[in-house]
Amino acid sequence: MFTGIIEATGSIKSLTKSDGDCRLSIYSEKLNYSDVLIGDSIAVSGVCLTVIELNDLIFTADVSNETLQCTNLGNFKEGTLVNLEKSLKPESSLGGHFVSGHVDGIATLQSKDVDGDSLKLVFTAPVDLAHYIARKGSVCIDGISLTVNEVDGISFSVNIIPHTAEETTMHEFEVGREINLEVDLISRYLERLLEKNEIAEIYSVGSDGNSNDKGLSIKKLQASGFIK
Repeated sequence: MFTGIIEATGSIKSLTKSDGDCRLSIYSEKLNYSDVLIGDSIAVSGVCLTVIELNDLIFTADVSNETLQCTNLGNFKEGTLVNLEKSLKPESSLGGHFVSGHVDGIATLQSKDVDGDSLKLVFTAPVDLAHYIARKGSVCIDGISLTVNEVDGISFSVNIIPHTAEETTMHEFEVGREINLEVDLISRYLERLLEKNEIAEIYSVGSDGNSNDKGLSIKKLQASGFIK
């Protein structure tokens, strides 16, 4: 698990493709390697990767073909700047939100505008992921935990303060850039819980012919004011 609070940036030192998979070596002078061991997880621009080699300021990880298909790692090349975060430890501070490092899909930067001292970025999400994104909810963009300001159909906007832009890869973002998107874990689990109870309503019917509706449902959420 991660928090979406970026610890350091690094760059792709080498990239080797083989039989559809890929091996990445990542160099960073800023990341604290003192507690990193072989087998540990590090989020690379939001993608959870396992450290298989560690040599001074460089760590190496293997990337499967599945990961390459679902993320923007397939666009990486030598010198590409990446965001880095080590996995949570019991004493870690939870500054962002719970992030799994399992990217849901790729979003595209639609517009980038100055908003005071900050930047307003508008992204277009994949149609099948847009319904998970809510105003004032959390999203993870290239490993960065951000709060959603506005939602309009499949588009959503975030505001980036100067510190975030400077300390992450966001200062490089230009319109058309593809980014790794992970939606909030809570929204995904809530949807699954609702699916479970919809299935239960179909198959768990009492002897009187009525549904045994004891769980969470859309109707209950609407009645309680959570859904309009």
